[in-house]
Amino acid sequence: MNNIKPAERLSSVQEYYFSRKLKEVARLNADGKDIISLAIGSPDMPPSEQTIRKLCEVAHEPTAHGYQPTMGTPELREAMARYYKTTYHVDVDPATEVLPLIGSKEGILHVTLAFVNPGDTVLVPNPGYPTYTSLSKLLGANVEYYDLKEENGWMPDFADLNSRDLSHVKLMWTNYTHMPTGTPASQGLYDRLVELARRKGFVIVNDNPYSRILNDKPLSIFNAWNWNDDLRGAARDCCIELNSMSKSHNMPGWRVGMCIAKPEFTSWILKVQSNIESGMFRGLQLAAAEALNTNSDEWHEEHNISVYARRRRLAEEIMDALGCTYNPQQVGMFLWGRIPDSIQNVEDLTELVLHKARVFITPGFIFGSNGERYIRISLCAKEEKMKQALERIKKNI
Repeated sequence: MNNIKPAERLSSVQEYYFSRKLKEVARLNADGKDIISLAIGSPDMPPSEQTIRKLCEVAHEPTAHGYQPTMGTPELREAMARYYKTTYHVDVDPATEVLPLIGSKEGILHVTLAFVNPGDTVLVPNPGYPTYTSLSKLLGANVEYYDLKEENGWMPDFADLNSRDLSHVKLMWTNYTHMPTGTPASQGLYDRLVELARRKGFVIVNDNPYSRILNDKPLSIFNAWNWNDDLRGAARDCCIELNSMSKSHNMPGWRVGMCIAKPEFTSWILKVQSNIESGMFRGLQLAAAEALNTNSDEWHEEHNISVYARRRRLAEEIMDALGCTYNPQQVGMFLWGRIPDSIQNVEDLTELVLHKARVFITPGFIFGSNGERYIRISLCAKEEKMKQALERIKKNI
């Protein structure tokens, strides 16, 4: 039995940072420390009432508990297509261009399996969502980073990308509204990304779950379909977009995401997905469709956006109390700030805040080397908790 060893692929990754750190936070709480977490982006507000009612209604149906089609119910696909039309003004075919996902994080796995062979290269933003890197490594892909830096507005350096030999690249991961920096998307950015992918011959996968949070102009990478005949075909041919109901509809634990792509791409992804999953519970699908169809702009404003706006002001006060600087034009559900030059290492600050002020905030290095001088504060905590965190920091730091 001593000869049993884990798969070699595990040597390329570590346990997810939050998985490890939350164990420490749990031990501190067990010791009576009462840690306030401003670290993880898990919305703490409930879904709409009609969404919950629909889930309960379907759950009482005797015929609702069997296996469901992996590609999702027609009701959910149609609701997702309608959501893209009303939110982003993008027309997609619900039968062939929409693929429901058990969360967009799972979609990262399915897309990578569908497009990337072991030894192929993927482009990953630095800083960026750690799962782009970890899943690529687990699947045997080579990860090549492209820099996002504050002095360039956290945008890709297109001069650098255009000068590189990218003939070996299969996928480029992008994420605007950007996490962790809160940089919003723009049509100009999307147009340049589509042009880059067309010229270099790879697929852009845009991860887009934060576009409605504190953002007056939600965009999709597929907006090029609507106004530019030349880019419309290019975006359709070389782009995939992942989206999620976790943030926009207060449904993180429900695990409902979506993949938007041309029929050929969705068929490849479905081939992977159908060998891994057996489809979401019917009640979840119909309740998610209910949310997409009935959550009005007024609901989003009252139960999502205005709440985050109040919390955002408190996060800015916490940044100020820590001596950090930040761009007030950020959008999304986090606040990203640069630590003072007097602090040698970002973890010196986050560990001090954790153990002296009993507040858990995220060090930026977990998102890549370009995040080493930054911290991230989540807006997913009640206002009273954020006020308490602010007072603890003022008193102890």
